[in-house]
Amino acid sequence: EVQIVESGGGLVQDGGSLRLSCATSGLNFDDYTVGWFRQAPGKGREGVSSISLSDGYTYYTRSVKGRFIVSRDKANHAVYLQMNNLKPEDTAVYYCAADRGTWTHLDQNEYEYWGQGTQVTVSS
Repeated sequence: EVQIVESGGGLVQDGGSLRLSCATSGLNFDDYTVGWFRQAPGKGREGVSSISLSDGYTYYTRSVKGRFIVSRDKANHAVYLQMNNLKPEDTAVYYCAADRGTWTHLDQNEYEYWGQGTQVTVSS
């Protein structure tokens, strides 16, 4: 059974940093791409970043490029999202998801397995 669990969310001030973690189990790590998505209050879910777990290739949506860094830990089957210079508009529930494939993308319809989400709130 594939399980995905996010952690690390919280309340931070404008300009602060947070590191989200995505713990995975039950999947062959190298066969997957992991994506980070977020959903702000009253808005649809949007893609933030993705990483190919086999080769570490990454992709970022424009609004977070240069501020967020996605990485993976093969030994611990985990993926991380380091979020720096956070802004109030980054406030959202952040989700981690896995897609069986090796190319990075943010088409959420292709992601098969999802976590429950973790709340990130950035105060101004």
